[in-house]
Amino acid sequence: MQKFWRFKNNLGASVVKHRGSYGSDDGLWELGVLQFTPKDGEKTEWHLTYSTPITDDVLGYLSESQVEEVLEKIKNL
Repeated sequence: MQKFWRFKNNLGASVVKHRGSYGSDDGLWELGVLQFTPKDGEKTEWHLTYSTPITDDVLGYLSESQVEEVLEKIKNL
């Protein structure tokens, strides 16, 4: 399972839970911070970013409430 978020600051998150993701065996989530880059017209590209105050890697082993906390932090950057 994968969910995407995008905020007005052009940051967002990819939150995953699948075999091989950090925490999936325990029913937990992995989160990567995304940077969105507007391109021609309505097309937008995104990539994982490792240069935010949130983390310099992906965050693993997160409960749903921890994911919500991190999403709020990303939104407020």
